[in-house]
Amino acid sequence: MGLLSKLTSDSTPTKKPGDDVLLLHGMMLMAGADGVIESKEISILEAFFNTLPEFKGKDFDELMSSAHRILTRYENIKESVKALADIADEAVRRKLFVLAADIAMSSGDVDEHEDELLEAMQQLLNVDDDTATKILEVLSMKYQI
Repeated sequence: MGLLSKLTSDSTPTKKPGDDVLLLHGMMLMAGADGVIESKEISILEAFFNTLPEFKGKDFDELMSSAHRILTRYENIKESVKALADIADEAVRRKLFVLAADIAMSSGDVDEHEDELLEAMQQLLNVDDDTATKILEVLSMKYQI
């Protein structure tokens, strides 16, 4: 058994149907943490959308619309981060934390808004400090110049 198959052999997702929308919502939140989602960030969202199994066979624009509807349930964008607590599957919660950190670090400069949002996500998604540190260390290697 190879390294990757050891990690993935017991992973049968137990996600709810809405977990994919919440996953995209969380990714959108991080992409727009500074108040604007730039074209580069839309490209990153689409790239993740096209490669993640949660989104296989799904329409990007349709799921983006569903993710936008989550915003309407809250007073503002910052409040809508609370919706992420509804993600049922622990693996999806961890995946969102990884993706959010990846999106934040992809710009080359993590700003205060992204940092605060990532901390809020860590708490809401119940990602322990050791796991968060490991994820950030690996992503730091990815984006190191």
